[in-house]
Amino acid sequence: MELSQQIEKVEYITTKEFNNEFLLPQKPLIIKNISPGATAFKKWDINYFKKKAGDLMIDVHDNRIKNNSTTSITKADKKMLFSEYLDIIAKNKESNYRIFLFNLFKHKPLLRDDFPCPDIFSGLLDKIGYTFFGAKNSNVRIHYDIDNCNVLHTQFLGRKKITLFSPDFSEMLYQLPFTTHSIVDFQKVNPEKYPATKYLKGYEIILQPGETLFMPSGYWHHMQYIDAGFSVSYRKLPVRIYDTLNGVTNLIFNLPFDKTMNFLFPLQ
Repeated sequence: MELSQQIEKVEYITTKEFNNEFLLPQKPLIIKNISPGATAFKKWDINYFKKKAGDLMIDVHDNRIKNNSTTSITKADKKMLFSEYLDIIAKNKESNYRIFLFNLFKHKPLLRDDFPCPDIFSGLLDKIGYTFFGAKNSNVRIHYDIDNCNVLHTQFLGRKKITLFSPDFSEMLYQLPFTTHSIVDFQKVNPEKYPATKYLKGYEIILQPGETLFMPSGYWHHMQYIDAGFSVSYRKLPVRIYDTLNGVTNLIFNLPFDKTMNFLFPLQ
């Protein structure tokens, strides 16, 4: 496995430049200053979230529970107050609990004013911003997003190690049937058990607080929280017909089929 490919990094980029040089060609990019006027980069921290949204009851996922390792279905493993979870993040210690695809702006709409969708991602989905929280050393299994959208992932607190692979390498990633996940554990890749991984070529980056990663449609990604932290993702519809059809197929056929099979034949 080779992770030496370089992702271009820019300080700032206009919508025209982004569309022509990265969105249409489907090339990853790191942007250091995605929204110069956004107040979130100055205001957002643990105490701010506790004050604004600490009363929310949230779903958290426990990385120790592996009963979803062969499916795209994700269910919450525990409920707790958001303030209680933020206390875990504030300690910057290891914990198995993480939050993902949490539509915080739906519950607290005024928080969107702190970080509205960046101009380069304006479109049908620009009102939906998902937040992600994880403790130190927690990780997210390798996958590509089920809707196959383009993703703009902005890190606010803590560093995150991200490994990316183009969709061209899907066959070498041992994708589980009817899912958007790989059976390979990227915490400890075993090239003897999964020999095709020897031929993977991808990117490995450390996303710093304040930086934004553009992930094109269908890019496989594995994420590890080096530090406890949180991020926000905005999405943009695919630009290619093939990617759109793939996303639609995942949502209207593969996911329901996966759910049905797991209901009929649950793991013991």
